[in-house]
Amino acid sequence: MSQSNTLSLISWNVNGLRACTRKGFLDWLKQAQPDIMGLQEVRALPEQMDPEARQPQGYTTWFHAAEKKGYSGVGLYSKTEPDSVILGGLGEERFNSEGRLIIADYGDFLFYTGYFPNGGNTLSRVPYKLAFSEAVLQHAEEQRRQGKSIIICGDINTAHEEIDLANPKTNKKNTGFLPEEREWVSRFLDHGYVDIFRERHPEEKGHYTWWSNRPGVRQRNVGWRIDYFFISPELRDRVVDIKHHPDVMGSDHCPIELVLRKD
Repeated sequence: MSQSNTLSLISWNVNGLRACTRKGFLDWLKQAQPDIMGLQEVRALPEQMDPEARQPQGYTTWFHAAEKKGYSGVGLYSKTEPDSVILGGLGEERFNSEGRLIIADYGDFLFYTGYFPNGGNTLSRVPYKLAFSEAVLQHAEEQRRQGKSIIICGDINTAHEEIDLANPKTNKKNTGFLPEEREWVSRFLDHGYVDIFRERHPEEKGHYTWWSNRPGVRQRNVGWRIDYFFISPELRDRVVDIKHHPDVMGSDHCPIELVLRKD
């Protein structure tokens, strides 16, 4: 439960909200009580969801579904009404049609929840992934020029450095750890955005947010850190805590949480 002088922000790739609901999502939500939550890989239209998952008590919700059924999709749950909410917002139909982004304006910051593309087993989607990522960066930069503070969270689908995955040497030619994908994260950080988890835990290994579904992988913590909270630097002083919740089940990803002091 977030305290009155703080905001709990959670990001979680639920790997299908209907499946996650069957695995205890609503019980977890009642206990966790985030103030703002971004979901990725919802993979359902609102009318296909359990009514309580679609509109939990105490929350206003928004969903941006992909045109392709059962694919992608993001959601936003909020205890307080944002000033505005944009579904998509990147201008290009090829980005907006896949249901990958929601942008909410909370006055003192913009909250982006994003499901960044996977490059694909054949790497055919890497150019699309990089183009989407660049479009998010340019959108955020335009907002910063207008004086907005930025929080970007979600499944970025890239482990940035070798410390961010258990087996870096065997994954250098796989999407999620390709040089060009990692370079984009570096480029993003070069614009001043802060990977707040890594800044707080600079040398600590073994902090992952996604594990393959192969037997025993999660138990042995053979994972990847591909879910992030990025913040614009002026928000640093408001950060109370940043943490992963690897013990929360229901998805192949775990929730990650940023606790901010209210402005």
